[in-house]
Amino acid sequence: MKRTDVVVIGGGQAGLAASRCLQARGVDHVVLERGRVAERWRSERWDSLRLLTPRWQSRLPAFSYRGPEPDGFMSRREVIGYLEAYARSFAAPVEAGVAVHAVERDGDGYRVTADRGAWRARSVIVATGHCDRAHVPPLAAELPADVVQLVPARYRNPRALPAGGVLVVGASATGIQLADEIHRSGRPVTLAVGRHVRLPRRYRGRDVMEWLDATGILDEGADAVADLEAARRQPSLQLVGRPDHRTIDLGVLLDAGVRLVGRVRGVEGGRVLLAEDLDETVAAAERRLARLLGRIDAHVARHGQAAAVPPAEPVRAISPPRPPGAIDLRADVIRTVIWATGYRRSYPWLRVPVLDERGEIRHAGGITPAPGLYVLGLQFLRRRNSSFLDGVGRDAAVLVDHLAGRLARRSAA
Repeated sequence: MKRTDVVVIGGGQAGLAASRCLQARGVDHVVLERGRVAERWRSERWDSLRLLTPRWQSRLPAFSYRGPEPDGFMSRREVIGYLEAYARSFAAPVEAGVAVHAVERDGDGYRVTADRGAWRARSVIVATGHCDRAHVPPLAAELPADVVQLVPARYRNPRALPAGGVLVVGASATGIQLADEIHRSGRPVTLAVGRHVRLPRRYRGRDVMEWLDATGILDEGADAVADLEAARRQPSLQLVGRPDHRTIDLGVLLDAGVRLVGRVRGVEGGRVLLAEDLDETVAAAERRLARLLGRIDAHVARHGQAAAVPPAEPVRAISPPRPPGAIDLRADVIRTVIWATGYRRSYPWLRVPVLDERGEIRHAGGITPAPGLYVLGLQFLRRRNSSFLDGVGRDAAVLVDHLAGRLARRSAA
């Protein structure tokens, strides 16, 4: 059995950030990755996907973007190259192609069993990330057998879809991007709209992410929100990272000819039953948008920037036509359903009693109830941007400080 101080599980942005912080503290460790560095970006992302954050906002511990287009958005291949370059920059001790089968307590440490041996470690960092397993509601099993069902991890481009219309379920970042791309390919698209966070791509002359960064909104910690669990369940920002910096929201999709309907609430034969909640869902997103833009405007006024930036743009209200209460898939020639309904986490290999009734890891800012076991890269782990490429590094530094302090105390005992 191999021995090390720390086993990091996952070779994506979270695992690499943890590795860099561990190296800086002189802590012996290994990173176990089931595939290759940035494997999900290689095998579970569609061809045209770009980061939603500008390139300058791709800051990791001791590493940041230094190229000629800081305000653009990294493509899928760029993200893979960026994370590969990051791993090379500090010779990250990544063991690629190593799937973990079990993590168990072993005395005062942990035994990590994988398909290429076992490790005895004093601590373990679970860095498999927030976007682990695509969520598909149970009602999907009731759809007709001849309807092709996909999750975003299996979608590549419109050419790979069967002929006919497409129903995209979910209107956060993924749903609106897929609805836009598939509609532009010439296919009729229906978008079932659930809870979402509407944002303009640009506001008052700047990218909206620059404003969220400047105002400190992305850095807000767990103590700044009234309901942390609700904040952790918040859907992803309704943004698209296009080279032309264009906003894509429900209004843009509606103008283009995408049909908007309410949430999917059931399936009956070949009919998809819809909730009559589209107006309220849109209105709730409008209210959240107004509050957010109001915070940006207040920041501009507070810092005397009103003369240096354009005035606040009016926000166009979205008024979709009354949607149907159901969709007849055969009559509407809808051959494909894409479930852009978020992600869940799955830890079948984690044999330590830290999972709650939903199968999520219980933790306080990444520190689990099991001494020496940590989790990193989850949504709002410690801050609003904890799951972002730009935010995971700060969380990693805090957790590694805690971990290193614990190891030092045990060594001194």
